[in-house]
Amino acid sequence: MIGSMSKHYEPSKSERHWYRVWMEKGYFHADALSSRPPYSIVIPPPNVTGSLHMGHALNNTIQDILIRYRRMQGFEALWMPGTDHAGIATQNVVEKELAGQGIERNSLGREDFIKRVWAWKEKYGGVILEQLQRLGASCDWERERFTMDEGLSRAVREVFVRLYREGYIYQGDYITNWCPRCHTALSDLEVEYHDRKGHLYHLRYPAVDGSGDVVVATTRPETMLGDTAVAVHPDDGRYTHLRGHSFRLPLTNREIPLITDAYCNMEFGTGAVKVTPAHDPNDFEIGERHDLPKITVISLDGTMTHEAGENYEGLDRYLCRERVVADLKEQGCLEAVEDYDYSVGQCYRCQTVIEPIISRQWFIRMKDLARPGIEAVEDGRIEIYPETWKKTYYEWMNNIRDWCISRQIWWGHRIPVWTCPGCDEMIVDVEEPESCPTCATKELHQEEDVLDTWFSSALWPFSTMGWPEENDTLKRFYPTSCLVTGFDILFFWVARMIMMGMKFMGDVPFRHVYIHALVRDADGQKMSKSRGNVIDPLVMIDRYGADAFRFTLAAFAAMGRDVKLAEDRIEGYRHFVNKIWNASKLVLQYAGEVSGEEMANPDAPADLPNRWILSRLSRVVDSVRDAFDSYRFNEAAGALYHFFWHEFCDWYLELAKPSLYGDQGKGPLKETSVTAARVLETSLRLLHPIMPFLSEEIWQRLPVEGESIMFAPFPEADRVFQDADAEEVMATVIEYITAFRNLRTEMGIKPSERVPGTVLSQEAGVAEVLRNHQPDILRLARLESLSFDREGAKPDGVATAVVKGQVLFIRPGRDIDVEAERSRLLRELEKVTDELMKVDGKLSNTQFLEKAPAEVVEKNRDIQAELSILREKLEANLESLGE
Repeated sequence: MIGSMSKHYEPSKSERHWYRVWMEKGYFHADALSSRPPYSIVIPPPNVTGSLHMGHALNNTIQDILIRYRRMQGFEALWMPGTDHAGIATQNVVEKELAGQGIERNSLGREDFIKRVWAWKEKYGGVILEQLQRLGASCDWERERFTMDEGLSRAVREVFVRLYREGYIYQGDYITNWCPRCHTALSDLEVEYHDRKGHLYHLRYPAVDGSGDVVVATTRPETMLGDTAVAVHPDDGRYTHLRGHSFRLPLTNREIPLITDAYCNMEFGTGAVKVTPAHDPNDFEIGERHDLPKITVISLDGTMTHEAGENYEGLDRYLCRERVVADLKEQGCLEAVEDYDYSVGQCYRCQTVIEPIISRQWFIRMKDLARPGIEAVEDGRIEIYPETWKKTYYEWMNNIRDWCISRQIWWGHRIPVWTCPGCDEMIVDVEEPESCPTCATKELHQEEDVLDTWFSSALWPFSTMGWPEENDTLKRFYPTSCLVTGFDILFFWVARMIMMGMKFMGDVPFRHVYIHALVRDADGQKMSKSRGNVIDPLVMIDRYGADAFRFTLAAFAAMGRDVKLAEDRIEGYRHFVNKIWNASKLVLQYAGEVSGEEMANPDAPADLPNRWILSRLSRVVDSVRDAFDSYRFNEAAGALYHFFWHEFCDWYLELAKPSLYGDQGKGPLKETSVTAARVLETSLRLLHPIMPFLSEEIWQRLPVEGESIMFAPFPEADRVFQDADAEEVMATVIEYITAFRNLRTEMGIKPSERVPGTVLSQEAGVAEVLRNHQPDILRLARLESLSFDREGAKPDGVATAVVKGQVLFIRPGRDIDVEAERSRLLRELEKVTDELMKVDGKLSNTQFLEKAPAEVVEKNRDIQAELSILREKLEANLESLGE
């Protein structure tokens, strides 16, 4: 064995040291010319404005587990890192910084403002990537990319030009989601909807000829100033007599027609709806079908326009609402106002309520691009984990709408379109034209808008590898192997990458998509600053170390289930780190001069504990490999935790101590030393993808070949050592030791007090097994003696247990106060029964089951199960005391 170990593991010291070593030696770099099979992942590029949060931590821990696992399996593993320029978010950050200096963006001008943003990016843009290194991310940092670096910008222009020339990109006046705060259009996916309490206003529009009136309902009465029609369903007989009539629009001097359209819902309200084509997407479509005028009454800054009328022009939209309602009431046109809960669209960046407004924007026709993306998932070229997300993917792709790709901001990829002011020629090209091809003027004006941030992100899998240039990296690592992402960007990003990859590379961008859930607090609540339940990943790493933090995330990352995280859980896995460290010290201290050859190729062991632990190790290797291969990270972590802590430490090392300590007659020393060393070394390789720092720190002290554990082969199950007989016998021994220990605890026997134990066994085979391993049972169960009685009966006044149908009991070296013990057990039973009745009452209450959050119901069911088991044990112990 090589190297001594300090008394305590120091995570921060180890993490700094090994990450520096790995970086200096270039271990994370993937060789595009390698003969090894490729495995590649592109990182979901975090915003350049971002800092590490729990979502990033989970996402990147999973990616790092996969990369390290495949690297150890012999793949040439590339993990492509980078950041996103995050157009709106970054511009907002820099604008706020300038505002603090008394500077407004427009006063700087576009060119100087962009210089300021680049300066900000150079100063702060790398923070999150440095934080990912604290997590242990083994990205190929030599290949770090940025969505606005020169190569990716070239790819963006190339894609835009090709799509435009093939007729996919067009410019048009269309109703879009507009953010009055960010002053830009937003795609449908960039609008977040939140439930809000408001009012439903019922407005009365009188017929011009006095033949009647119609009542319409709206949550936005200020938009009535832009109404150009009232619509009813063609089959609605209530309005047959009013068809062809015109109605006076209150507060204006305009008359509007009553039209029929199948969009109207006869069951909602009066069945009549106001039509405002310039300020509602559904009304816009009605207006197109009926050739209605489009009157814009709300401007791009959220104030009312001249078209709204002189009484309202210049008012903020919400102040205008109040005045319109008051004026309608005064004119007798406000029928009613009722409380109403409805959903409001807000800008995903600044949370300002969006305004549907007609503006000239650039769009991509998506239906033809979506079709190959749908087929790729249908025929299995792309597999989505968990599969439940396929349905959502198909629904969105089959109902896809054209994508508004233009944004009215300055920071981003400026649209590569130039217009000639002399002849109106429009030039779309990858390179900036020197002159107009029609009239030769050199005074060309470039489109002011920039592209949606997600446009460049959609090209990420191939643009980061150098496309449109042909190169070894692109040939070697595209398509990528797996994409790890959150469900919230399945459409923002994943679907668009699939469409762009199919269009420009002729192949899928990734073979697998693993969609992880959210990280919530221990009660299942979403983490937020307002709730005060945010857990900072960097603080957790500082307190408990990166390995304990990573292992916690993996242990709770069940497929399709949100991660419920609490600091005490991370602290708990820090104890696991300590357990691994202390067990490794024991093995290193007592395993003697075990050579690397002996450890790698041991002789078949004869001693039961050695046979058992090698057999269990082989099966755990199978379990972990299967779990990693199928993205069941929690199962891999659970199997490793149970094996190392409970089987290796709690049982094997305890059974092996006499042999390790050199107590002859307690087992063959050399065989046990070799076995202990082999199990430790194999366990470290199994743990490495999840616990990279600790595993490297200990592995380097073993007699192993190779510079780093990250290139050591990931373990394969050694079927030679799988021994069902040894596992069965050992399970029996463990069960009986555990039963005797539980009896000691229940009877309050001190650890230092040794007591006689008895097994009433009718099966000779069980008795033989126990006799063969009697020394271990006596030592670990702290028994004075162990006797076997085939015919005897249980004496009064002792606690018993039943294992495999055999009764066992212990006799304490003192008399038991049976009445006192019975009273204690009865009090405890009464308390548990009361608690169980309360939980049973909740779970039998239909309203509780329907209204309580799922996690609360689940928690109560867990409590019910625990209390039921406890009650059964108490009843059994009472029965064992006799009458």
